[in-house]
Amino acid sequence: MSPRNYAVIGGGWAGCACAMELARAGHAVTLFEAARTLGGRARKVEREGLVLDNGQHILLGAYTETLRLLKLAGQDPRALILDLPLQMRYPQGSGGMDFMAPRWPAPLHLAWALLRAQGLQRADKLSLMRFSSAMRWMGWQLYNDCSVIELLERFDQTERLTRLMWRPLCLAALNTPPERASARVFINVLRDSLGASKRNASDMLLPKNDLSSLFPDAAARYVTQHGGVVHMGVKVDTLTPLPDGRWQVDGAGIHDGVVVATSSAQAAALLQGLQDARTSAVLGQLQAFTPEAISTCYLQYAPEVRLDLPFYALVDAPEAGHWGQFVFDRGQLDPRQQGLLAVVISASSQAAEQGHAALAQAIASQLAQVLGQPALAQPLWTQVITEKRATFACTPGLQRPANASGIDGLLLAGDYTASEDSAHDYPATIEAAVRSGVQAAAQLGQQK
Repeated sequence: MSPRNYAVIGGGWAGCACAMELARAGHAVTLFEAARTLGGRARKVEREGLVLDNGQHILLGAYTETLRLLKLAGQDPRALILDLPLQMRYPQGSGGMDFMAPRWPAPLHLAWALLRAQGLQRADKLSLMRFSSAMRWMGWQLYNDCSVIELLERFDQTERLTRLMWRPLCLAALNTPPERASARVFINVLRDSLGASKRNASDMLLPKNDLSSLFPDAAARYVTQHGGVVHMGVKVDTLTPLPDGRWQVDGAGIHDGVVVATSSAQAAALLQGLQDARTSAVLGQLQAFTPEAISTCYLQYAPEVRLDLPFYALVDAPEAGHWGQFVFDRGQLDPRQQGLLAVVISASSQAAEQGHAALAQAIASQLAQVLGQPALAQPLWTQVITEKRATFACTPGLQRPANASGIDGLLLAGDYTASEDSAHDYPATIEAAVRSGVQAAAQLGQQK
């Protein structure tokens, strides 16, 4: 097809992925971002003179589209990402477990990790083997969705294994408690990581750089190098369809097609402004999402403070004031951040209600207790960042909109959209956002 002029509204990971794919195909792309920083809900922030992120993230080796676009944007994942084998390791003596897979071919790496796992009883290990075997026999498909906890009970998963492995994995991947989380989507994630034929699909990838520089900034450079334009600090409030099928984007020009790559709430506002009955079904789905929060607590200590591992899982027990679920040693990712720990709380609405000061102190006390270092109870400074609409609640049977809006030339992109194949629906992750952006670009290019 001859080159066309497209607009992408939203400079998060979905919008940047979409803009890159359109630019790669030879189209003229204009990217609009309302903020002064690219990345959307996975972006850099500056606190206490440091460049941090609005949330600590773990990527997976199964994030194939994210890794592909990183390389296309000129980034070297080996230099920018710490690649760790699959693991679920708790501080010694904290009541957790120690599970780490060797870098062996799949599925031998999981079998060996389970055999050598500490902190799990024989019944727990048999439970995990039974679940894994059943999922493989089922082809990692669940035709009738249910909650994750119902799925685990159906396959007789032990209470300890659920508490130490399945619950934290569900919270980290779906940002939804297992009592309310979709088992079908959870299985999709497990299939592409634990159940993948390639061992490195289950690797855990920790970004060394801030999230904006990892991909969105590089994507913007790629777009401009290919003749596109990136507008920062420009909020798009209205879209106007023209009689010839093109689109007026506010007062910023006319385009052959538009991809709305904002949050679901902002996308709903733009579609509602069109007052077009063709978008009513999609609009209803966009308005039905329930947001879930994620909180990240940064705690700065003296530079010599260092964890034995780059990150640990933590046993969260809100009734005891233990809110933290994972702790990361930022100094092992970026030498400029020695002594800085980042503690993540997924599905954090209840935790955030404690208030920043109280929550930070509770987390500091938790670290001091579980790591056996009383000095950790007194950090030099703390910063709690709560992204109130970090993701949507990924519940059973949730109807997610497709990329198509109902109107030709207008598409959606975001971690909330459905895949063309429901077997590949992901929760609201970076990979889901990137895949959606790539999918929207492909569909836009196919339209006449």
